[in-house]
Amino acid sequence: MPLPFAEILLIVLPVFVVIALGWVLLRFGLIDSDFLRQTNRLVYYVCLPLLLFYKIATADFSSNFSAALVGGSALAIVAGFLIAYAFSWLRGYSPAVTGAFTQGSFRGNIAYVGLAIVLNAYGEEGLTKASMVMGFIVPVLNWFAILALLLPQHGKRGGDSAGNLRRALLYNPLILASLAGLLWSFLQLPMPRLLASSLHLASSMTLPLALLAIGGGFTPQRLRGDLWRAGGATTIKLVIVPLCAAGLLWFFGVRGVDLGIGVLLAATPTATATYIMADQMGGDAELAGSIIMLSTLAAAVTYSIALLLLRGLGA
Repeated sequence: MPLPFAEILLIVLPVFVVIALGWVLLRFGLIDSDFLRQTNRLVYYVCLPLLLFYKIATADFSSNFSAALVGGSALAIVAGFLIAYAFSWLRGYSPAVTGAFTQGSFRGNIAYVGLAIVLNAYGEEGLTKASMVMGFIVPVLNWFAILALLLPQHGKRGGDSAGNLRRALLYNPLILASLAGLLWSFLQLPMPRLLASSLHLASSMTLPLALLAIGGGFTPQRLRGDLWRAGGATTIKLVIVPLCAAGLLWFFGVRGVDLGIGVLLAATPTATATYIMADQMGGDAELAGSIIMLSTLAAAVTYSIALLLLRGLGA
């Protein structure tokens, strides 16, 4: 049996090795920016929705759904938002900086990195539970991401951007796929074998493609923002939010694998979508890019520490 730390490295490192592979492939010209753009679209609009629907729809709802796990995970997101926004207000950050800082401090890359880490740590059973949790908390993440960017500006940007993003929230493919899967699982509808086999094959390419796209998106230009502020947001995202999640989940009686899933999802690095949203809604896009870069690089270390602590708790 491998030593605990060796086991942890086998969980964490493969994910970041694939991310590094994406960077290497881009540098050697085996993939290019057009490939990465199309890959991101493919993963976001097709592969990931198929994965979420398949994992949730084929799961036993009664045995995989945990109200305490979902509730604790959602509250950890709210806690991250409040802590980051309060810190920005106390520091007197401008509206643009406040929006990017706050969003980068709580909105994690659950879909791309979180699911991959959970899969390595807890296998297919863990991935199924994590997908179900994600189905409930993705709307929470998106709503507070919009609020983080709009609230500091007190409506000065006008209603068009907010209206477009609210409509995008309603038609978000991840939310729609998750809701469809939850309904399918709750109603215990049968899954035809041909459909199940097709979904399994199609969805199996999701996480490798997503990780390659993250690595390919690493550029020095994304480190042009204020690194001190980016470091602060990274600390909140990778340390404070997971600790909040652990405390809340423990308070709600969540233990074992469920506790591990909740903490690992909370410990994800900042989502790449924060850069796009900050750029569209008047946030500091350069700061958002720096937070993404720093948090993704630092997550290899913080994930290892988190898993070591979780193993000590039997999770």
